[in-house]
Amino acid sequence: MLTIAATASLRVYVSEWENGRRSLGDRYAEILRPLLGVTDDELFGRQASPSGVPEVGGYDELISRIDSARSVSLTMVKTFMDQTELLRTVDRQMGASSLVDQMTGHLTTLEDALTFAVLPDTRRPVARALAGAATLAAWQALDAGAVERAWRNYELGKRAAQEAEEPMYLAHATAEQAYVLNDAGRPDMALQLVQEAHRLASSQASPRLRAWLFAAEAELSAKAGLADECRRALDQATACLPDGDEARDPDMLSIFLNSGHLARWRGNALALIGEDDALDSLYAALENADATFVRATSGLRCDLAQAHLSRGEFDQAQEHLRQARLLANRTSSVRHRRRIEQLTQRL
Repeated sequence: MLTIAATASLRVYVSEWENGRRSLGDRYAEILRPLLGVTDDELFGRQASPSGVPEVGGYDELISRIDSARSVSLTMVKTFMDQTELLRTVDRQMGASSLVDQMTGHLTTLEDALTFAVLPDTRRPVARALAGAATLAAWQALDAGAVERAWRNYELGKRAAQEAEEPMYLAHATAEQAYVLNDAGRPDMALQLVQEAHRLASSQASPRLRAWLFAAEAELSAKAGLADECRRALDQATACLPDGDEARDPDMLSIFLNSGHLARWRGNALALIGEDDALDSLYAALENADATFVRATSGLRCDLAQAHLSRGEFDQAQEHLRQARLLANRTSSVRHRRRIEQLTQRL
C-alpha cells in the first residue's frame, strides 16, 4: 500500500508540481499515471525525439536491427494483431487509463519493426498491424482526455495505413479523427473529414464499414445542426448494414456494428436534432446492449439522458446520468465524465 500525504499537503504539492517548484517523484508518478491516463513522458513533460526513432550506435547495430526486422514473419504479425485485440478487449470493459504503458510499448515495438524493415513484402503487413494499433491507441487517448496524443496517434495510423495500401484502415482512422475536431468545437470541419473518409474508402470498403461511416456522418451532421443530412445518412447506414446479429467486421476488426449498435447511433443522432422517436431507438439499443461494452453503455445512458432532457423529463434523465456516471467511473472515461457534467448542468 502506498502512503501519501494529507489532503492539505497534497494541495500544496499539486501547486508546486504545476509551477515547477517541486520534482514529481516515482511514488506519486505511480499514482498519477493511471489516474490521468498519461505516459511517463507526458507526466514529466519530456519531449520525444523529433523522429521517434531510437538512436543507432553504428552500422553494426543498424544492420543487426535490419536483419531482425527481416525475420518478422506472418506469424509474428499475427502476434502483433492478437496483442492489439487483447488491448481492445480490456479497454472495452475496463477503460483506457490502465493500459497506457502497455499500449505505448506495443506501438513502440510495431514502430521499431516498421522502421527497420526494408522491403515492401515485410513492411506492408507490419504497417497494417501498426495502423490498427495506432487507431485504437488514439481512441483510448481521446477517451482519457489526452487530445494531442490522440491526434498524433491518428496521424500515425493514417501514415501506416497508406504504407500498407489499406484504404479501409485509412478511412477508419480518418473518420475517428473527426471526433477529435468535434470534441474541440469544430463540428463542421469534423463533418468534412468524415466525408473525406468516405472518399478514401472508395469502392473497397466493406458493407459494414460503409454503414459505420454513414452512421458517423449522421451523428456529426446532427451535431452540426444539419437535420436533413443526418436523416439521409442514417437511411444510408441502414441500407448498407448486413443482415443478422453479427457485429464484427471480418475485414476490419475494429468495427463493431449490427442493428442493435445502429439503433443506439440512430437514437443519439435523432435526439440531437430533437426527433420524438429517438427514445424508441435508444431503449431498443439498451435492451440489446452487450454487457461487455461497458464504456459504450455509459455513452448510451448519456444519450438517453439527453433525449429525456429535451422532453423536459428530468427525473428519468437524472437516473440515466447516475447510471452513466457509475459506468464512466469504472472505465475512468474522461470524455464521458465531461459529457455527464455538461448534461447534469441542464437538470
